[in-house]
Amino acid sequence: MSTNDSAQRQPPRSRRERPAKPALTRQGIIDAALTIMRDEGLHKVTMRRIAIALDTGPASLYVYVRNTEDLHAQILDALLGSITVPTPDAGTWRDRLKALLNSYRDVLFQYPDIARMALSTQPSGPNYMALVEAVLSVLGEGGVTGRAAAWGLDLLLLYPTAAAVEHSPRSAAQEAANLSALGAQIAAADPARYPNIAGLGDELISGDGASRSDWAFHVLVDGILAAIPRTPHA
Repeated sequence: MSTNDSAQRQPPRSRRERPAKPALTRQGIIDAALTIMRDEGLHKVTMRRIAIALDTGPASLYVYVRNTEDLHAQILDALLGSITVPTPDAGTWRDRLKALLNSYRDVLFQYPDIARMALSTQPSGPNYMALVEAVLSVLGEGGVTGRAAAWGLDLLLLYPTAAAVEHSPRSAAQEAANLSALGAQIAAADPARYPNIAGLGDELISGDGASRSDWAFHVLVDGILAAIPRTPHA
């Protein structure tokens, strides 16, 4: 009998002889989900796919994660751990607030699927709470407190989230083609039917992403500051 025949006829090892699987944990599930998302995309992050990666059954995951929405929220929170909170000596309160929001935006720009999900899923993990605390702290330095700070927080986080969704990574050629097509459509607009579009013309597509983002930031902050006297109290 050949060595190969002998090896092929070896009985399978029993479960007791196999290496023990690592204990299932919430963090282990999130780590597996992150790996799948980076390799295959968020649409592949399902309970069944994670269960296969962890060599377990989908039902066992629900002990640690309530549902897919909860899983997505935890993925977002894990990614928010890379956000940099500026130190108090890193400029004015506006400078630090802008840097903080830009750091949040940069995370979402890396993961457009997560940005789209963030519009409908409310994160609540420790990294998200640290982001909220940092934003409220800097707003407080600028004199924005109470309900104005609470409501202003929503606007300040919503803008970079929406911007990340709108500007999902595209090739330079595709971005230029889209802009050119929009410019042509604006130039061909009938002044009688669309007088404001025709009047503004190139202004509608003027400015790059950085200048528009900077302008929007100051508009939001100025608006929040101006709205403080008019903000209804609880």
